[in-house]
Amino acid sequence: MIKKNNNKLTSDQKAWKEFLEDPSYLFDKEELEKNNNEKSKKFKFDFHGYSIENANIKVKEIINQCYDKGVSEILIITGKGTHSNTEKNVYVSKDFSKLQFTIPEFINGDSNLSSKIVKIKRADQKSGGDGALIIKLKKL
Repeated sequence: MIKKNNNKLTSDQKAWKEFLEDPSYLFDKEELEKNNNEKSKKFKFDFHGYSIENANIKVKEIINQCYDKGVSEILIITGKGTHSNTEKNVYVSKDFSKLQFTIPEFINGDSNLSSKIVKIKRADQKSGGDGALIIKLKKL
């Protein structure tokens, strides 16, 4: 049992006073709805295990569907290519046989796809870094 001292606040009273003085703790429902709407405009797909040919087919399908649905951003997980067996094959480029390089090349080489894209960039660290790409789509 905590004894109350008339001159000093109890820990519960102190916490309550701090809470009332700082409204940043309050839940903002409008902010949550705004974030959910932004989230719904993003799409994510993991290409681990895809061959270059199958990845190109799938990326074309994804970009066309996302563009038609009004998605603004696509996160493509390509991986870093560290498990690729391309270093031993003298007929294959060490870098350009990896999806992180071939997917942007494929998109830029397809005028229909590139016309739907604002920019392709490497993802930030928390989204995948060197092993991921972000594709920003134009609005309809």
